[in-house]
Amino acid sequence: MKTHLNSVFVTGASTGIGAACVHRLAASGTPVFAGVRNAADGDRLRADYASLITPVIIDVTDIASIAAAAQTLTDALGDSGLGGLVNNAGIAIAAPLEVLPLDQLRRQFEVNVFGALAVTQACLPLLRRARGRIVNIGSIAGRIALPIIGAYSMSKFALRAMTHAMRLELDAAGIDVTVVEPGAIATPIWKKSGDAADALEARLAHPALPYYRAHLESFRAVIGEAERHAVS
Repeated sequence: MKTHLNSVFVTGASTGIGAACVHRLAASGTPVFAGVRNAADGDRLRADYASLITPVIIDVTDIASIAAAAQTLTDALGDSGLGGLVNNAGIAIAAPLEVLPLDQLRRQFEVNVFGALAVTQACLPLLRRARGRIVNIGSIAGRIALPIIGAYSMSKFALRAMTHAMRLELDAAGIDVTVVEPGAIATPIWKKSGDAADALEARLAHPALPYYRAHLESFRAVIGEAERHAVS
């Protein structure tokens, strides 16, 4: 693939906002490295812009996977560097905080916060060469916390803080750092979150769970409403 300073790396590119970013960039003529979990997702992304989209297998919770992805970018870009990094990979874990297993809270942060930082750290040498830009995909939930999605909101609040700190730290290097905080967007995260919440509730045996039945039912209604009215 022919690359240039505008090359962009997008994580979580298999579906939703990540896939939309990849296709929008490719449609503008920008070479894109699409971070995906498996080859099939990468092949699907390349269908319309095969010459501009390069799938990169990455698990943002696995340091070895991140290092391998960064090496792939380095081998392809060399001295030209990376023009942009979009930290989009994310999950939404839904459960009342009182009953949420701590391993699930850690998983929420591993993907949404620690994963984003780890990928950024690995890509910064390339971003410095091109004086590139970092865009972190946050959420309106990073400004307003709601019941049941407290863990998700906590992670997005943290991502927002990370963005602000990094913006100041990297200013001298000429690297802009931005957080984008969308509201309800029509992506698979709604169904994934609802399904995950149902599965988690089914295996929880916490004695306080019955106290949250009304909240959980409201959450399911909000999920359905968001899916119906979310923008593309």
